[in-house]
Amino acid sequence: MSRTATPLLILRFARLELGSLGRRVARALGINRPMAISLEDLAIPDSQLVVQATTLARSCEPVFLFNHSVRTYLFGSAIAKHLDLRPDPELLYLASILHDVALTPEYDREGSFEVNGADTAREFLLSKELTAERADLVHEAIALHSAVGIAGNREPEIALVHFGAGVDVIGFRSEDVAVPTRNAIVESWPRAGFKEYFAQLIADQATRKPDCHIAGHFGLGFNGKIAAAPFSE
Repeated sequence: MSRTATPLLILRFARLELGSLGRRVARALGINRPMAISLEDLAIPDSQLVVQATTLARSCEPVFLFNHSVRTYLFGSAIAKHLDLRPDPELLYLASILHDVALTPEYDREGSFEVNGADTAREFLLSKELTAERADLVHEAIALHSAVGIAGNREPEIALVHFGAGVDVIGFRSEDVAVPTRNAIVESWPRAGFKEYFAQLIADQATRKPDCHIAGHFGLGFNGKIAAAPFSE
């Protein structure tokens, strides 16, 4: 997909905007407003594999990107409670914490960073003896995390990485996370200049790899959406 957005991608973004508008109007009218959720109720799973994946992400990602990966899990978990979805917490966390590793020099390769990151995560998880079935689900969640109009209709883990990252990057589905919950997550995992630095990464991907998936988003003004997200930085 080139930086010139395709008609299909334009249509998917239009549907996304209409859906978001409908939810925001409903919330303003008091319909289906999300409940505030404490961070204790969004706890990160406690397993050896979680620690190992966290160590991998922390070793290669700058603070702004690592904290975004943690917030992706927390926002996704909050939305899961609001939508009454029941993801596997460990798989949701593994996909969230590893979903942007290919935006780092260590794992950046030709092609779309989403697929590169998915391949890296799957190889890593299999090396830690995660079953192929579970590693494949993490792979799909990462590969599809920016797939507008697709990821949201898949398994809970896939949908929630998409939603969680969407909240943090462009405010997509932020209306499904109560403001106190949103504030508590950002306070615990600061954004550290996220808007500026993440926009630079996206522009770099689109410039160096004009046929990659995110280049189509970039061509539709994605970095403007990052700047307009409901966060100060």
